[in-house]
Amino acid sequence: MNITFHGAAKNVTGSMHLIEVNGKRLLLECGIHQGRREESDNLNRNLPFDPAGVDAMILSHAHLDHSGNIPTLVKNGFKGDIYMTSATRDLLGLMLRDSAHIQESDLKYVNKRRAAKGMPPKEPLYTMDDAEKALDYFVSLSYERAFSPLPGVKAVFHNAGHILGSAMVDLELTENGQGKKFFFTGDLGRDHLPIIRDPYQPTGADYLLMESTYGDRLHGPIEETSQKLQEMVRRVYNRRGKIIIPAFSVGRTQEIVYELHGMFEAGTLPAIPIYVDSPLSVNVTNVFKMHPECFDKETREQITNHHDPFGFGRLTYVLTAEDSKKLNNTDAPCIIISASGMCEGGRVLHHLRNSLGDPRNMILIVGFQAQGTLGKRLVDKSPSVKILGEEQDVRAEIKVLNGFSAHADRSDLLNFVGNMKEGAGKIILVHGEETQSQSLGEAFKGKGREVLVPDPGQKLEL
Repeated sequence: MNITFHGAAKNVTGSMHLIEVNGKRLLLECGIHQGRREESDNLNRNLPFDPAGVDAMILSHAHLDHSGNIPTLVKNGFKGDIYMTSATRDLLGLMLRDSAHIQESDLKYVNKRRAAKGMPPKEPLYTMDDAEKALDYFVSLSYERAFSPLPGVKAVFHNAGHILGSAMVDLELTENGQGKKFFFTGDLGRDHLPIIRDPYQPTGADYLLMESTYGDRLHGPIEETSQKLQEMVRRVYNRRGKIIIPAFSVGRTQEIVYELHGMFEAGTLPAIPIYVDSPLSVNVTNVFKMHPECFDKETREQITNHHDPFGFGRLTYVLTAEDSKKLNNTDAPCIIISASGMCEGGRVLHHLRNSLGDPRNMILIVGFQAQGTLGKRLVDKSPSVKILGEEQDVRAEIKVLNGFSAHADRSDLLNFVGNMKEGAGKIILVHGEETQSQSLGEAFKGKGREVLVPDPGQKLEL
């Protein structure tokens, strides 16, 4: 048996790992690659294996860097089952269709510009029909329920504490009478964050496939991050500006809304309107309310007491494109939370295009930005950036708040492995830029652990 690391190896997007056991092939994840446009488009369209030769797939959670290329997998011949938690299935029913809609909508705008220049039109990676067809292959299960996706493979989902429905995957692989315990963290969450339950702690494994997004850095305490957010809101409000927050529709948007709600309840924020401008975020928030099994005790109690932490009075969920455009015409201070989190598509592009040139405004980055993305260029203080084919000067204030991250930091990752009482076996670090993965790997090696930071396409015998 073996595993090949086809994505999220020495980078944080396009997660794909292919296990071969008993002559069958099990795919862990099928994420979309985000980064430099032409390179990413080529990687997403040309899967590095034959989809028709994959027998089953397991998905850890709904974020598109783990799930967003499932329609491409299916339209190119995959016919097996795709296993995930019930909450992940409900989220992806919205998210894959939204991804297809954004691709088709963005290309309409881009292709108008290309036609004016005499250039041929571009085709979307996949269409709405492709996305909806992919949903037919989904199989959902609850946490802690054993299942067998292939002969010789037993699997269990455990709560990962990252986003709604996120799971770690506990695998028992058996071939020729030999068994291996293989544990995949997916994206590992943090203890004591609001809304989602804390991550499960495994006891041991022969192989630990582990994320390393923040493998070289620490997050500040959530209380400190909340205080910084309050100060930023007051500063921008006093100068009559807007705060644009690019945020993933699943997880980060709900967490920011939850924190702002608490601040308003405590009377620590000025009377500034808040807009969640993403139809997907609105629908996703409704899915959150359907899955209390994923919530921590505090959030469950709030909902039980008919206190809605996701829909307080000052908050406006923006549904239509017309209402979204009206936000660009307002000159009053406001907070606009909009997808996507790495600024690679969706309505946030239009808000950035209309807000970057005004020094009163702030672009607040609250999540990891992969190399080559628009969000990373903003974090790197580029004096100008290209949005929807047009160059835009950057005069707005750019700030970063990583304390809201739903990813484990270096200390969390080290503790996760240290608390595996029966040992972690061989540690394989993925889903991190090379600097982050190598830094974390050196820390594990210093504790006598065996570590691999695989190259893209590298195969490992298990």
